[in-house]
Amino acid sequence: MEALLGSGLGVFIGVTLCVMGFAAYMTGQAVASTWKPFWHAIAYALLLGLVDRFLVYALFEGELLSLAGYVLDTAALVAIALLAFRIAQVRKMVQQYPWLYARSGPFSWREKSPPGGTPS
Repeated sequence: MEALLGSGLGVFIGVTLCVMGFAAYMTGQAVASTWKPFWHAIAYALLLGLVDRFLVYALFEGELLSLAGYVLDTAALVAIALLAFRIAQVRKMVQQYPWLYARSGPFSWREKSPPGGTPS
């Protein structure tokens, strides 16, 4: 596992999932709150993946140029950022347009039916 990650599993959980995962979560929320498209969150997560590799290298003597490590770390950060993006987007749509939309789950909203049903 260490050869694949470029560091130990504990380092992956601590640095990538906890520290950088928090940064990715906040990044996804920030992108959604400014109404940017989702691919901005992906671009920022790719950059966070570079920062993650450097922190693993500098703090825990991990392999800096591990392509597999970068891909796995970045995939986790992209997933976290997109999850946060969607949660924030749903929250924003429901809060900003309460007369149009209602929450239908943590990742989706639905249109509210007009009062009195549909006109004939």
